[in-house]
Amino acid sequence: MTSSILDWIWSESFWLPQNVTWADLERPPPGEEYPRMRDILYALPLAVCVFLLRMLFERLVAKPCAQILQIQAGVPRQAQPNAVLEKVFQSKACPDTRTLEGLTKQMDWDERKIQRWFRVRRNQDRPSVQKKFCESMWRFTFYLGIFIYAIRHLWVSPWMWDTRECWYNYPFQPLSAGQFNYYVAELAFYWSLMFSQFIDIKRKDFIIMIVHHLATIFLITFSYANNMLRAGTLVMCVHDASDIFLEAAKLANYAKYQRLCDGLFVVFSISFFITRLVIYPFWVVYSVLVESWEIAGPYQAWWLLNGLLLVLQTLHIIWFYLIARIAIKAIFKGKVTKDDRSDIESSSDEEIDSSSGKNPSQTLNPKENNHTVNPNGDTHDH
Repeated sequence: MTSSILDWIWSESFWLPQNVTWADLERPPPGEEYPRMRDILYALPLAVCVFLLRMLFERLVAKPCAQILQIQAGVPRQAQPNAVLEKVFQSKACPDTRTLEGLTKQMDWDERKIQRWFRVRRNQDRPSVQKKFCESMWRFTFYLGIFIYAIRHLWVSPWMWDTRECWYNYPFQPLSAGQFNYYVAELAFYWSLMFSQFIDIKRKDFIIMIVHHLATIFLITFSYANNMLRAGTLVMCVHDASDIFLEAAKLANYAKYQRLCDGLFVVFSISFFITRLVIYPFWVVYSVLVESWEIAGPYQAWWLLNGLLLVLQTLHIIWFYLIARIAIKAIFKGKVTKDDRSDIESSSDEEIDSSSGKNPSQTLNPKENNHTVNPNGDTHDH
């Protein structure tokens, strides 16, 4: 039964071009190696190692750097203990209007006061700036290191300069040590992100990121299995390039170097546009869609893999729309404003309601309530 299921999952007629079998890929010429699916399984235990390495890096490297930059862990404002509201919060962190009306009658509290309690309670569980700095420093270090490794490998590879080389003699193309190391490292990293996605900083694009990670893992795994490594290395390298500047902008922001943050964010926006909306679709995807059709011909998995590449391109367009809105404000207003993926709620409502004895005109005075919101939604007072 198990054997039949595996045969169906790994159907040669689906995953491989016509007249090619898995046995053919198990018998490379002397002195050469072809990818073997079982080798990519090394990425799973390595993902655990990557996750543990991240924990050590954040504790031993990133945290001391944050302290040098005077980025403190901070203690979030604590919500007033209340058993009734806490019980509701555990089941519904953002109560709807009907729930709020019921709580108002039950507790004899003003609705605004109850909303403020839930807002403070939600922010109480959110990570500190130091925690976010450490997370971004880890990602910056990984993206920078893996991008340098990829460029060193691809610079001397013929398919870097002529993408048609990705398809000549496909799928009987030898596997190099550089390709294997790059693939396993990237796959381990994305698996570690899948593990940590549920404990990392939660953002509004959480579902989109899950889809992105799953599509990426699927693409890496199955492009390795059917030896589409040459195109795969190009896809991964293009994706890593702009992420370096995003994480650098976050680091500058958390350290309160606003001008540096603004500049890096604009550089990130430009690099994102060039790599993911120009190079990726018109160079990489074009090669996989058109050149592979002309040279190697399509097969069943070809349609699936191209479909996933187009899913990634759709996500790129959505993200660039969000990024462009922030970058335009950064250019014309001189500061990066709130990201639509914000992971911290604004405290302005709390400040407005913080004292019932204050005159509303005093509370809403812009000079007393002036905020700049950074790329991740943190609020800083000037």
